[in-house]
Amino acid sequence: MEAIGPNDGWCDSVQDRNYNRAICHPYPASAEFLWRNDALYDIIVVLAYNRRPCVRGRGSAIFMHVARPGYEPTEGCIALKLSDLQMVLKRLGRHARVRVP
Repeated sequence: MEAIGPNDGWCDSVQDRNYNRAICHPYPASAEFLWRNDALYDIIVVLAYNRRPCVRGRGSAIFMHVARPGYEPTEGCIALKLSDLQMVLKRLGRHARVRVP
């Protein structure tokens, strides 16, 4: 487990060599900030989706994180209520696999 900082991000630019990887802001290509004011990424689990091998355009920044109020849809992530996410993480080991049918 690692804490994130205000300059941590995730590259989502298909053209960039660091597509679907952690980066440090400022970054010259499109990249999401992981440090957020809305608490959605207070706990973030990087899922291994499209990681090895990484196929450009197949999707990036697929995480498990805290859900928005009212469980509004994500852009492809898995989002849980904070207490549920904490419970799941306590029960899973560090190398557990998340399968989405």
